[in-house]
Amino acid sequence: MESWKVNLISIWFGCFFTGLAISQIIPFLPLYIEQLGVTDPQALPLWSGLIFSVTFIVSAIVSPLWGSMADSRGRKLMLLRAALGMGVVIFLQAFVNHVWQLLALRALMGLTSGYIPNAMALVASQVPRDRSNWALSTVSTGQICGVIIGPLLGGLLADWVGLRAVFIVTSALLMITFLVTLLLIKENNFRPLKKGEKLSGRALFRSLSNPALMMSLFFSTLVIQLCNGSVSPVLTLFVRQLEPDVDNIAFVSGVIAAVPGVAALLSASRLGRVGDRIGAQRILITAMVITVVLFMAMSQVKSAWQLGILRFLLGFADGAMMPAVQALLLRFSSDKVTGRIFGYNQSFMYLGNVVGPLIGSAVSAVGGFRWVFLATAVVVLINLIQLVISWRRRRPAPLRAD
Repeated sequence: MESWKVNLISIWFGCFFTGLAISQIIPFLPLYIEQLGVTDPQALPLWSGLIFSVTFIVSAIVSPLWGSMADSRGRKLMLLRAALGMGVVIFLQAFVNHVWQLLALRALMGLTSGYIPNAMALVASQVPRDRSNWALSTVSTGQICGVIIGPLLGGLLADWVGLRAVFIVTSALLMITFLVTLLLIKENNFRPLKKGEKLSGRALFRSLSNPALMMSLFFSTLVIQLCNGSVSPVLTLFVRQLEPDVDNIAFVSGVIAAVPGVAALLSASRLGRVGDRIGAQRILITAMVITVVLFMAMSQVKSAWQLGILRFLLGFADGAMMPAVQALLLRFSSDKVTGRIFGYNQSFMYLGNVVGPLIGSAVSAVGGFRWVFLATAVVVLINLIQLVISWRRRRPAPLRAD
């Protein structure tokens, strides 16, 4: 089998285990904080939000650094660093006795993050250019699958073996990721940048064929994550408002929360092939138009099943957008700066994870649940207009070495 195919399969499993490991902790994090002694009804949500957000905030700050090191030291080394670092930090979280210790370790976890963006950058550098959109879409299904299964597995394990044991199981999964990366993934034809070849941040953006388009794509990454996160704080409450007589509201809300991921999992690789044929920019713009329409429609739903159907359809668009953005980032950057570009992009992704829930909570408090969907549609529409304008002003992309 060709080496790039072995890499693709191995990285898929690495992204699957990483998504699984990170997401299976999230559902019971407030319960763990409560177990550590935070029982005040007002303090518990504050600590939960802070401990959840600090990982993404730190990751957003350090991602460009890891991207720069990937260009100079190699992406495989960054994958090994991330898998081992997260595995050790999550293992230590099983033994904390105070909430501030958990906060410190969650911040340290953000410092050690970066497996998935470096995996994407490695795949992008190894696969044939005419199959890059399909390859990136395929890898994204590994993360999506892990994120879908993770909360279910985490909940089952928490009931079965206890909260602290879940951290140990999660750490073991990341050690498997480390071994898969070490033994199976090969970074062929990598030439590290010499000290004089490394560009400053300003010089890096001047070297791009279309810096405005690149910034629009970064903003698109933030918006994609914002779409996923803005509804999360209010989804269960909105479902309860739609179906006040339903007893199993938690289950219904869980299904509605999960269906976009299922649709994205089913469609991502197929849409990636389509993107290789017709162009990633057309896939991205079409998916954004559909996203705007669906969010506007969600603001008008009268029942939970209508919301579920629209969110399922949203998953098809969601599964197309991020791989399309990554394919365009690859197309409009040179080999010398790919790691840094993907690092910057990851920073915007983490910022979207923080900004989305904040916007959702603020808008719902001021205008009600339905306005959250309308506000999200407006943000996507602004990004869509910005993308179209930047695309029309583009210059030819630089030639990349295969």
